[in-house]
Amino acid sequence: MLIRPLRRLLTRPAVSHFHTFLPCLSSRRILQKFKLADIGEGITECEVIKWNVKELGTVQSFGPLCEVQSDKASVEITSPFDGVVKEILVKEGEVAKVGQGLCVIEVDEELLDSGSAEQIEPASSAAPAPSQIIPDSKFVEDAAFRAEHIREEPSAPRRLHPMDPNYLPPSVPNVNPENVLAKPSVRHYARQSKVDLALLLSGSGPDGRIEKKDIDAFLSQRVSSVSVDSGSAVPRAQAEQDVIVELGRTRYGMWKAMTQSLEIPHFGYSTSLDLTSLHSILPTLNAHIPEHFNTSKSSPLPINPSALHPAPSHPPVPESAQFTRLTYLPILLKTLAKAMMAWPVLRSSITPGSANGGGKPTLTIRPHADIAIALSTTTGLYTPVIPHADTHNIYSLSSQLKHLSFLGRQVPCALTTNEMPKRGATVTISNVGAIGDGEYAHPVLVPGGGVAIVAIGRARWVWDVSKSERGERRLKVGVSWSADHRVLEGAELAAFVESWRAYVEEPERLIGEGI
Repeated sequence: MLIRPLRRLLTRPAVSHFHTFLPCLSSRRILQKFKLADIGEGITECEVIKWNVKELGTVQSFGPLCEVQSDKASVEITSPFDGVVKEILVKEGEVAKVGQGLCVIEVDEELLDSGSAEQIEPASSAAPAPSQIIPDSKFVEDAAFRAEHIREEPSAPRRLHPMDPNYLPPSVPNVNPENVLAKPSVRHYARQSKVDLALLLSGSGPDGRIEKKDIDAFLSQRVSSVSVDSGSAVPRAQAEQDVIVELGRTRYGMWKAMTQSLEIPHFGYSTSLDLTSLHSILPTLNAHIPEHFNTSKSSPLPINPSALHPAPSHPPVPESAQFTRLTYLPILLKTLAKAMMAWPVLRSSITPGSANGGGKPTLTIRPHADIAIALSTTTGLYTPVIPHADTHNIYSLSSQLKHLSFLGRQVPCALTTNEMPKRGATVTISNVGAIGDGEYAHPVLVPGGGVAIVAIGRARWVWDVSKSERGERRLKVGVSWSADHRVLEGAELAAFVESWRAYVEEPERLIGEGI
């Protein structure tokens, strides 16, 4: 009698399912495709220059996901939710259209935000339907194990531009091959060919990226060098072949802008400005740089000025915006902004008419002087803007110039739409004298670049006999203007330059007008 119940008890499964409901062990996770959203400025496509997260790596909400670069600037894209990046759809160096998927992220269904529908869509082709998601214990254990052991690699620091004061030219033996720009397939080919990528400092690809043909050229040069007798004085033969280099996105944007500049009728005007008075007061200005712009000169006062009441404090200045020496450029910027405030036409921007030609173009007069700075970088020419330049003092303008130059020297370029807004500027300055030894130039005005552009040459000491027969030694700099002749008349530009000259050659006026 007892054998049958005992046998039935022994044949029952060891694990009871009465209190077990497997879907409750883990929340339901689905795959979402993250798309490139419209970042404005009329941009239709962007190049992915850097991924801040690897495949199977975790990403936090509002955490950096990747960096993309358009024709105008580089933009950092953040993740809209927490999750795990399952697949990267657009690799580094590839171009993505607006609305195209960038990556596939596995997220918790309960944490999805319905307001981000423009940037995400369900990756139905890559994930099963929600009704089919039945996690088992082994899947849960494997997912927990991967989440515990997957560790995101730290992002490589930005490389300094060769013109950066902190840049040190690397010696070949100390170059890390992992820091050389090359695709994984190219690295694999280099390992198979027993080629050290550190020996190829720069390649023919975008931003100096090493391609497979660069390795082949290096191998051919090494073979030819071995064939040459070691005792001969004949130099090693070099490959005499044409190299085809594709234009990067920035240089291609510059190509299109310069082509469109042919539609603008240019009017040129050149003259020279006397900087002798500025030269005499420059040592005094350098000796009194405010401490928040030059922290190396900070020294405690013997008496605390905040003993009675806290003294006003200046906003913190980043290290990239600090400087130790004042130059002529910020003073020329300040005097130019003062002259622009007296000439509204130099503060105007063109609004073209309707597409069908029925409406007339209009001019928008701005209340302040917005001045752009032509900045040459390794990837191309950028024109960041200093808005409301008339409200800045000379030291603040110098700090702005230092910071913009620092951002432009980064690789890739760190200038964003904050420094280069779609609105642009009305006047652009190109300081060509800081690079070459030329005195005059012929700057080109592009559509959307304002109504005028000026190139400043190198200052020189000359013997001036224009004011006296005996003459005197004066410091002069050549300035070359190009203006949109559809807006500015030749007489207006010449009169405006004379107004600018009055401030430059008599800087004491800035003191009388409260700078």
